Amino acid sequence: MSSEQVVELLKKAYSDEIETVMNYQTNAIVLDGVRAEEIKESLQADVQEELGHSEMLGQRLKQLGARPPGSAEFEAQQDSLQPVEDSTDVLSVIEGVIDAEEGAIETYRSLITAAEEADDPVTEDLAVTLLADEEAHLTEFKGFRKEYRQD
Repeated sequence: MSSEQVVELLKKAYSDEIETVMNYQTNAIVLDGVRAEEIKESLQADVQEELGHSEMLGQRLKQLGARPPGSAEFEAQQDSLQPVEDSTDVLSVIEGVIDAEEGAIETYRSLITAAEEADDPVTEDLAVTLLADEEAHLTEFKGFRKEYRQD
């Protein structure tokens, strides 16, 4: 893979992180009910982490002579993470988070491979770090899903 593919994957990851921030924040605001509180708190904490991920990806793009995409280049992808109609439908939000995290994991794994093949150890290291964070989020929300399905 080429450096161009690395840049394209970095841009995709950047856009995905920005979209995740928007959807996590919105869902944290709109969810209602006692059962939603732990999920809301987790989403609010993850907003800051995902925003940090986008900052790191944007800085890496700049270091590579590229720039992060702006809103005119943005194309929403996270259909399953859209705010729920029923503000007490916590399980749908959990499922949406799981989808988003699995998508991020797939992107970071592709970025690791592309960076390795392009002999770009800095991007590879960044992708490994972000992959670990996304895997931790995935594990957390799979645990929430397991708990909600028992009810």
